Amino acid sequence: MTKKNKELSLEQREEILRTLKARFEKNMNRHKDLEWAKVQAKLETNTEKLWSLNEMERTGGEPDVVGHDKNTGEYIFYDCSVESPKGRRSVCYDREALESRKNHKPENNAIDLATAMGIELLTEEQYRELQILENFDTKTSSWVKTPANIRKLGGAIFCDYRYETVFVYHNGADSYYAARGFRGSLRV
Repeated sequence: MTKKNKELSLEQREEILRTLKARFEKNMNRHKDLEWAKVQAKLETNTEKLWSLNEMERTGGEPDVVGHDKNTGEYIFYDCSVESPKGRRSVCYDREALESRKNHKPENNAIDLATAMGIELLTEEQYRELQILENFDTKTSSWVKTPANIRKLGGAIFCDYRYETVFVYHNGADSYYAARGFRGSLRV
């Protein structure tokens, strides 16, 4: 994708900023001691990241600020939709898994979608951090970044939240389900 494709119109920029501000203000428990004005200033100088946040929003992720890296000055956004983002479900883990399927291939894969959106899949650790804020994925599940040794053997991992516990599971990387998508992160 070229840089031109990753630009929002003025109207789109204003709309995503309004959406993010409203979510930020509604969910202060996710980002105590952070100020929207500082987040917005950072977003306005990083239009490509704003485009990525718009893609997260467009696919149902409901991105929100979940932290601030004091070393880099970056704000950390995660998908905070209650369930795995609807616009990113029914995908296998990566391109290799997609190409290995002989029949009933899904339309896409989590890694390629995340890359095209300019975001990263959550790691298992990040997924657990997210669950401290609220309960997510109580009816769905989300692929998470899979360690190379597991992926090399054909597997991939995903997480969900059931029985007041985060569960980490494995599957063949080529599997896909209507209730499994992926959650992303973005640093701005």
